Amino acid sequence: MGSGMAANLTAAGQTLYIHDQSASAMARFTDTKAICCQNLSEIAQSCSLVFLCLPSAKEVDEVLFGPKGLVGNANVEISIIDTSTLERSEALQFHGQLAHKAIQYADCPVSGLPARAREGKLTLMFGGSQTLFEQVSPLLELLGKSIVYCGEVGSGQLMKAVNNIIYNINIVALCEILPLAVTGGISVDALEQAVTSASSRSFAGDHFIPRMLAREFEGDFPLAGAYKDILNMQKVATEKQALTPLMNAMISSYQNALADGLGDEPKSAIIKIYEKVLGVEFKRE
Repeated sequence: MGSGMAANLTAAGQTLYIHDQSASAMARFTDTKAICCQNLSEIAQSCSLVFLCLPSAKEVDEVLFGPKGLVGNANVEISIIDTSTLERSEALQFHGQLAHKAIQYADCPVSGLPARAREGKLTLMFGGSQTLFEQVSPLLELLGKSIVYCGEVGSGQLMKAVNNIIYNINIVALCEILPLAVTGGISVDALEQAVTSASSRSFAGDHFIPRMLAREFEGDFPLAGAYKDILNMQKVATEKQALTPLMNAMISSYQNALADGLGDEPKSAIIKIYEKVLGVEFKRE
């Protein structure tokens, strides 16, 4: 995701300094106008606005506050736009830590898969001050088709969690019902045609049904990582004592899939636990 976003900023003529621990990720920008930095200090000493796109809070903490991190090496006033997907509480913690150092922080998680990142058609969910949002909006518009201002810091992560829960309920519904329909005698071709065109159509179906039929269970975001994101909303529901039976059922399906050793496979692999019970496979002959 970060690679696609960086490429769009560079293509738009922005002066972009980039750093990644992965040599292959950096190599993609060798022949571009981006300035490839060997360490974070170079970025901290050159940039007033920094975008982060990292796997988890552990990496964000290291990039911000580690011995060679941004905060300790900055010699200009910087603002941080964090597009990583974190827990709301983690975003609030980073905001508090940085505020003590007069550094602005906004959480701005993204949604849309790597293809849309490359096309500049992501959805971005911004949580931070309205003033900072207005300042960086021209850059955000280079990254996404839909830019949503969600409120103060933490609200971007909460919005991403809302999106993820609804998306994942859709995925689990497909995984549960499609094998059952096959046992009822409906052909997989008919199922694909109906479920991707009738009122049950969803982004989850459009994306995953062709992959399920081809038994392509690789190349998408791993199930274990997705489960981490889901817990974000579950914590909010617990705090508010909310009734969330659909969310709870979806989480149970994730837990069963993880227990079955499917954590490194994409979300669509959840279908395997329902296929196993029924003794069928949702696939093309």
